[in-house]
Amino acid sequence: MKQIPSSDLLKSLPKQFFAGLVKKVGEYIAEGHDVINLGQGNPDQPTPGHIVAKLQEAAANPLNHKYTPFQGHRYLKQAVADYYLSEYGVTIDPDKEVAILFGGKAGLVEIPQCLLNPGDIVLVPDPGYPDYLSGVALAKAEMVTMPLRAQYNFLPDYRELSAEILSEAKLMFLNYPNNPTGAIATAEFFEETIKLASENDICVVHDFAYGAIGFDGEKPLSFLQVEGAKEVGIEIYTLSKTYNMAGWRVGFAVGNESVISAIELLQDHLYVSLFGAVQEAAAEALTGPQECVKELIRLYERRRNVLIEGLHSLGWNVTAPKGSFFAWLKVPDGLSSEEFANILLEQAHVMVAPGIGFGEFGEGYVRVGLLSTEKRLAEVVGRISRLGIFKK
Repeated sequence: MKQIPSSDLLKSLPKQFFAGLVKKVGEYIAEGHDVINLGQGNPDQPTPGHIVAKLQEAAANPLNHKYTPFQGHRYLKQAVADYYLSEYGVTIDPDKEVAILFGGKAGLVEIPQCLLNPGDIVLVPDPGYPDYLSGVALAKAEMVTMPLRAQYNFLPDYRELSAEILSEAKLMFLNYPNNPTGAIATAEFFEETIKLASENDICVVHDFAYGAIGFDGEKPLSFLQVEGAKEVGIEIYTLSKTYNMAGWRVGFAVGNESVISAIELLQDHLYVSLFGAVQEAAAEALTGPQECVKELIRLYERRRNVLIEGLHSLGWNVTAPKGSFFAWLKVPDGLSSEEFANILLEQAHVMVAPGIGFGEFGEGYVRVGLLSTEKRLAEVVGRISRLGIFKK
């Protein structure tokens, strides 16, 4: 069949890192191996029953079979505002400060196209969520990385950015609790960020995908809880992790009115908003019983403890994450992140994500998802033990 050439824009897009991981695991499973896949960020628990029930009820309503308002139903925007007031003490105007998204990823990829012109500079964390790069490429913008290092608790050190870069930068991505490192942000760090952004006219986009998941009794901080945040940026939230709704594709952006307006304008040209029944279910998730979220956090914390304590028992000196459902583990000396990930897959049939896939400063680490049962995570420890890599 004749090959019709694709556009230069498509050719410029970064390679999808996780697609390669999925293919690799699939090959081993096809060969009959029992692979424990901890390399992806796909929640393994079902959506809570009361949310599913609301979807089922709403799907039968003929009103939801029609086009929905382009910018989403107001009741869902009000639910978002109610959620932020209840959870974070932050007042949100549902009419001007909320944009409904087709999942958090959609917003993260759209935002550079909303605010940037070709050649504009975007500040991106390294290591970081690979799809930040997709939005940068689609906007034909230029990326400058902000290294996340263990000695700074995986927070960027803004002193590393030159005055020239700061004066030219238009957009900054942040993400806490952090994927892939599991780090959390402090109020002092957000205050520093807001001051920097205000002085240099930089829009801050805080990816709050793992906002509900904090450990050891510590609730992760919303960017919007810090004074001045709305003046310089927005926060993007997804229901994927908090309510195990990854496949439902629903999220929202909240914050600066002008940025929200830009997102909605772009989406007016792309979509006719979400299926109404999904919007009703999302509103139920945000305003309904929250005990399911508390139990999910307890589940991830138990899993974290099984994994980290087990690895410590092997003599592997790793640090427990403070948030998210990932652990960021330093690889043994003498091995690259890809080499170590390949050893685990080939010899222990355990799949982890090599840190280099998240950026240059991810080298030397692997990311492990807490997305299997405690029993299976204990089995991971046993399989690694039998490799004889670590000495007690």
